[in-house]
Amino acid sequence: MTDADDETPLPAPAVSVSCTAQRGGVSFPTTRMVPDEQAIAFTYNGSTHAVMMATPADLEDFSIGFALTEGLIEDRSEIENLEIMSTPLGIEARVWLKGDRAEAYAKRRRSMAGPTGCGLCGIESLEAAMRPLPRVTAEAKVSSQAIVAAMASLDPAQALNHETHAVHGAAFWTEGEGLVALREDVGRHNALDKLVGALVRDGRTAADGMILMTSRVSIELIQKAARINAPVLVAVSAPTAAAIKLADEAGMTLVAVARRQDFEVFTHPERLSETSRHVA
Repeated sequence: MTDADDETPLPAPAVSVSCTAQRGGVSFPTTRMVPDEQAIAFTYNGSTHAVMMATPADLEDFSIGFALTEGLIEDRSEIENLEIMSTPLGIEARVWLKGDRAEAYAKRRRSMAGPTGCGLCGIESLEAAMRPLPRVTAEAKVSSQAIVAAMASLDPAQALNHETHAVHGAAFWTEGEGLVALREDVGRHNALDKLVGALVRDGRTAADGMILMTSRVSIELIQKAARINAPVLVAVSAPTAAAIKLADEAGMTLVAVARRQDFEVFTHPERLSETSRHVA
């Protein structure tokens, strides 16, 4: 399904750079690993849809996840071909859609006012930016112990972040399997798109577990998670008011400020399998 450009290899996701460190009042030359950031152009049937700045890793997952969470496809089978091509200016993810989906995209393309930036790319209007979400139908329940265990599994699995200390992670965790998949990127929404792509390529949704994020929760993360029927999203940092409202409307349990043994539940607490003790 995917062809790589043999002549121009993809850049590494992290590179070593020189710097001068200041430690205890003493300056000295050293090196540091930092994440790379490349322009990724998503093209559909020959037309550029959006250009994202992202970490050049897991780009097949990114391409599929982005197409699904942005509503360009409903299923992976609607993609006829996918090529990841490295060029001197950046990277192109060339996606070819099948039949009816290609026609629907061409019609959407003709009506587009233009892309708006990270997380809400190629939308036609304010109404499209706030498009209704599919309601989460998954009925999975989680325990507070599972939330704590799931978040504790993130740090050991973040290889790129250990190397650079500068990337976000998005992961999927179930009580039966533990950490199923994790993807990293300089952009939190990119990391989630990559995770969605990884799950879709594995033939699964998020209905039986939790989406985990190492970032704050903004509205586009709720939009993307709802597209794969995620019943629970758990994040390290706080959510925005818009994200809380949207998660509530979508029927998603939003857990945030999840650090060590503590967390806060903002929407649909009925999915927690036990009632926490309330202190007046």
